[in-house]
Amino acid sequence: MDVSQLAELRTMYVFTPIEGQTWGLAYDTLKARLLERDPDEFIRIDAHGAVRGSSMHYGITLEGEELEGYARVKPEGISILDATAQSAADFVGWLREHIVPEGVAMTFNTAWGLEEDLSDAAVPEVTRPRLIAAFLAHLEATGLE
Repeated sequence: MDVSQLAELRTMYVFTPIEGQTWGLAYDTLKARLLERDPDEFIRIDAHGAVRGSSMHYGITLEGEELEGYARVKPEGISILDATAQSAADFVGWLREHIVPEGVAMTFNTAWGLEEDLSDAAVPEVTRPRLIAAFLAHLEATGLE
């Protein structure tokens, strides 16, 4: 699959703190940051009980594209669904600016990476084009045909 085909692929991207660190993620904070962007944003918090824990389902508009995602405080992480590498890079920019504390690293994986048992990878502190390239390299490593 060539780079232009990889760039069009959509999958779930999952972002988590690097092992041993925390973002101090809280649904109230995430909700407030999303509503600052768009007061009409879709947000739903579900409590599934002691076994599965709670989760937050939300909508976010990035570069004019409406996307959805999930967040969990335990284990801590946030995802963006049906995203391209470009929209995932835009989401990382928003996370770094509004959610992830300065100096705290994050990792990522994708639905396909998880299916292929790929380890989470560090989200590099690079320019947007280089971040997109890192996401595309990850997609290629999943063995997509």
